[in-house]
Amino acid sequence: MRIVHVITRLIIGGAQENTLLSCEGQHDRGHEVTLITGPAIGPEGSLMERARTYGYRVEVIERMRRSILPIQDWRTYQWLAGRLRALSPDIVHTHSSKAGIIGRWAAHRAGRGKIVHTIHGLSFTSSRWRAVNEAYKVLERQAAPITDKIVCVADSMRDQSLAARIGRPGQYTTVYSGMETAAFVDSIRTRQAVRQRLGIADDQIVVGTIARLFYLKGHEDLIQIAPDLCRKYPNLRFLWVGDGLLRANYEKQMEQMGLRDRFILTGMVPPQQVPELIGAMDIVAHPSRREGLARALPQGALAAKPVITYDIDGSKEAVLDGRSGFVLPPFDAAKLAGAIATLAADEPMRQRFGQTGRDFALARFDTRVMVEALDNVYRELLNQE
Repeated sequence: MRIVHVITRLIIGGAQENTLLSCEGQHDRGHEVTLITGPAIGPEGSLMERARTYGYRVEVIERMRRSILPIQDWRTYQWLAGRLRALSPDIVHTHSSKAGIIGRWAAHRAGRGKIVHTIHGLSFTSSRWRAVNEAYKVLERQAAPITDKIVCVADSMRDQSLAARIGRPGQYTTVYSGMETAAFVDSIRTRQAVRQRLGIADDQIVVGTIARLFYLKGHEDLIQIAPDLCRKYPNLRFLWVGDGLLRANYEKQMEQMGLRDRFILTGMVPPQQVPELIGAMDIVAHPSRREGLARALPQGALAAKPVITYDIDGSKEAVLDGRSGFVLPPFDAAKLAGAIATLAADEPMRQRFGQTGRDFALARFDTRVMVEALDNVYRELLNQE
């Protein structure tokens, strides 16, 4: 098959890693793959080098940006329509909000290939501004009729989209976001060395978080509950993996509480370092306020760590509540503190939850499972012709 993927930007993030793994898996299967993306602009880091060196075609639209820029967006749409006519793909697969809107309409105008869109996170809940969310809701409703298949990374994405009157039930299918599992499973081998490098003692209990230091990721909740937890558990430490524009603000709050030494901030790290950092943790806490299905949840499970999350979007599809971790009422910081305290005090529970989570995640979130499922979606569409 000739497959073109379109995504807004190749920063380090879950949607971008999902897209690259799809491209790589399809290239390995012998498909002709092209990835079209805007530049990797942002403090999160870039995946562009990985994309360019794998072997499939990568093309960059310099004018495509995450922000709404009407003139540049119109020019991007025109260029993309012309490029898709030239490439003549069997499948055009779009990702992320901006590229999802522009890419689908460009493919429709070009009249080339079946149109597939993946919802990694809901565009109409992503902004702090209601007007922006409402605008995206309208745009998604308009794009749905020209979309042959809408892929969701969690059933909850489908349910919320249908509740917002976007598309028809038959358009939707769930394909859980795949990942390379081996490094997470093997991360126990590097645990001691990584902890020594980070200055973490053997008897310290590490609560880890993997997320951008950005709005709605839940770091504020962890800061809120940290003073009481640190008083109760002198050996408790927080390990934050990621960077972002709120880092200085968070560090200032830690200093004001007198807890700066209880937090370890790695800053931005390349994706290949994430497995060993999770391996150094004892508990994974992801109290995000908005996600599709956060990759940190299955990543923590693959590394055999108990996982704590709020019951939002697709979280409960990655964590078995009371068996591999805790799925808490949304934004209940008191229950978040209680869940951390329960796991911090019970090592056998941590081990039991970790093994259950690993078995579950291997069956649901392996890259090979995702690539096979996408192949089936594409072939079903092409066989309908």
